Amino acid sequence: DIGGTKTAIGLFDSNGYLLERVQYPSDKEAEPDVFFEKVAEQCKKLLAVKGIGLDDIDGIGIGVPSFVLFEQGRIIKTSNLTKIKDFPARDYFASCFDKPVRIVIDNDAHTGALAELRHGAGKGFEHMLFCPVSTGISSGIIINKQLFRGSYGWAGESGHMLTSPDTGISCGCGNRGCLMSWCSGSMIVKHIEQKIAAGEKTLISTLAAADEAISTVHINEAWEQNDIIAKQAVEQMAQYMAIWLYNLYVTLNINCFVFSGGLLCMGDKLFKRVRELFDSYNDNEYTVYFKTALCGQDAGIIGARELLY
Repeated sequence: DIGGTKTAIGLFDSNGYLLERVQYPSDKEAEPDVFFEKVAEQCKKLLAVKGIGLDDIDGIGIGVPSFVLFEQGRIIKTSNLTKIKDFPARDYFASCFDKPVRIVIDNDAHTGALAELRHGAGKGFEHMLFCPVSTGISSGIIINKQLFRGSYGWAGESGHMLTSPDTGISCGCGNRGCLMSWCSGSMIVKHIEQKIAAGEKTLISTLAAADEAISTVHINEAWEQNDIIAKQAVEQMAQYMAIWLYNLYVTLNINCFVFSGGLLCMGDKLFKRVRELFDSYNDNEYTVYFKTALCGQDAGIIGARELLY
């Protein structure tokens, strides 16, 4: 489970039981070959600890926060790990092992969607939208209990839908004005940093060790103390998230949204407002479910395993 902030690796038995898990920070400055060499080394160490060889495993599933050309296993671009782009990730990763091993690589929202469909909050639904809200925002689309990848493999990169082209802060997707640039965890920090640089005062500066160390944790704390900048930031996030979710709903008419990710720590201060705004746009009485993911911090590695089956 490769993310913009951390990389987690899990080893599962044939029944899907998680035997071992390791996690380390993702190196945003690493070139793609170096990045994936480290992932491979960590996989080898994990297998060695358990005395398991490559011949004994069904394969390795990998979820990445990227546009993935699925059939080729090629990463086109990655908004939060910008150096990982136009890279033959599956073939290169396979070359890091001394024996053939089956490798399936896909977008991390897709892996999370599979985890929640089969083991979590999406069980029992024919159609589902899995929506990670963290460093970035995205969606995994389940239709008729099947993952929908689209023509090339990156269906669901809904965080990069444009809402205000050529305005705001540039996103790693290459555009300004996508939804993610307005309301993701990493980008809302950049909006606050801009305000601080312009001379606006906020408790967030005091709560963080330095301006460049600001996180959504500090926004959360400042909101609790009625900080104006924090209040504005959370309202901005809520406004754009509600637009994002409503647009998905009217486009796909899928009534089950399953949320996961670090922004869930903001609780009602963010998501109650998102729900209020969503309902104000949605002018009918048909039920729409907002559910919290049940697979927890292991959703990514559980879903990566599910790619193999």
